[in-house]
Amino acid sequence: MPTGKASNFKEVQANFVAGNWVTSNKVIDNINPATGESFAKVSMASLNDLEKSVSQAQKIHESRMLYEMKPGERAAMIYRIGDALLELKQVGAQILCLESGKRLCDAEDEFDEAIRYFRYYAGMADKLEGRSIPLGAGYIDYTLNMPYGVTAHIIPWNFPLSIAARSLAPALAAANCAIVKVPELAPMTALLLGRACEMAEVPKGIVSILCGDGPQIGGALVRHPDVSQVVFTGSVAVGQQIMGVLAERVVPCITELGGKSGGIVARDANLEKVLDSVYWGIFFHSGQVCSAMSRLIVPREMQDEIIHMIEAKIDTFSVGDGIENNDITPVISETHLNGIIGSIEEGISEGARLVRGGHRLNRAGFFVAPTIFADIHTEMTVGKKEIFGPVLSLQPYDDDAEALAIANGTDYGLAAGVFTQDIDKAGWFSDRLDAGQVYVNEWYGGGVETPFGGMKMSGNGRDKGQEAIFNYVQTKNVAIRIG
Repeated sequence: MPTGKASNFKEVQANFVAGNWVTSNKVIDNINPATGESFAKVSMASLNDLEKSVSQAQKIHESRMLYEMKPGERAAMIYRIGDALLELKQVGAQILCLESGKRLCDAEDEFDEAIRYFRYYAGMADKLEGRSIPLGAGYIDYTLNMPYGVTAHIIPWNFPLSIAARSLAPALAAANCAIVKVPELAPMTALLLGRACEMAEVPKGIVSILCGDGPQIGGALVRHPDVSQVVFTGSVAVGQQIMGVLAERVVPCITELGGKSGGIVARDANLEKVLDSVYWGIFFHSGQVCSAMSRLIVPREMQDEIIHMIEAKIDTFSVGDGIENNDITPVISETHLNGIIGSIEEGISEGARLVRGGHRLNRAGFFVAPTIFADIHTEMTVGKKEIFGPVLSLQPYDDDAEALAIANGTDYGLAAGVFTQDIDKAGWFSDRLDAGQVYVNEWYGGGVETPFGGMKMSGNGRDKGQEAIFNYVQTKNVAIRIG
């Protein structure tokens, strides 16, 4: 299991299989994207590990242990997981920084967010109430919130801890068991959830954390007859495959898929707020965020002014290792870097105007220069494809109707934004944007308490907030004839 100093891992990191730490013969290197070098080795879970995990979780579900536990006790257990993560934060944030490349301060924030998920949903465990339905004299009718049983959580590499926590916490609050499949590219931080469950004295088998090959372990989870629900965050293509399999099994799936989110800059916008959101929207974590503001939709006559402001901001950015909290950090892998560069080259070939960047930085590790395209249109690769890198595309408009059409003109609907000082205009756009969340004057407004999810091909269901816990229960109605 992940222990010791973040800079010196000598033991192979194990998987958390039904409450026990297990290694296998297959081991992968955990690569630091800032250097391209391995800093630890992680055991890959086997199909036997998966079978043990699911079997034990199903036994616990059938025993009704979690469901019949007093809600207050279940809440206390979940809260203890958050407390354990707080104890693990110092070393864990360094691990996250090393394996994902993100800034240390952002890794620390990710731990804080994960802790908040467990505390927030612990507070909801004793508030899942049914209702009484009047049927007239001689009848009693009521509803129950029933857990699905064994839930599978397939987690991406960009925010491995917080995304695992945001589905694991409500699943446990609703009395489900959980198998978490963590990503091969950034596995160790999410494996710490196993350590947190140990520290919180979660009964063995309720939670398993497995690092495994996506098609093999992830595919086996999706097909396993005892897995009653799947939660997936990742690409549209993989999400479609998962949903196709689950459709045959008639098993529900909560998905958060891709995005090509656009921020509309109104003519009266506070450009300093726009500039702040450009960093957080597309250059934070090198743009490796599903809800990144990868498009900026700007008044035609203001495009050059806005470009000059963004370029001046980029000139102030430091580039380097996330441990030192540099502004621009590496992308996750060589393969991913090559994909980003390929998308940039495709955009250039289609006639998009490259203003800045567009190349790999000449240094160790996997660094892409902050990149700006201008005068794009939605049919270009850089206007419709999720690049998942530090690539911002500016698209000009002439009137509000055109801006709205541009913003809605992709297959995605994860996020959108509006920058304006006119509250009526903000409301007009917000009501009409096809997106699961709309940010006004600040990209990434909201928090653990606010529902998050996509429209169109960006997925279905909602994470976060009160809405999320109802993903993990099924309503049972009980009608009783008296006498």
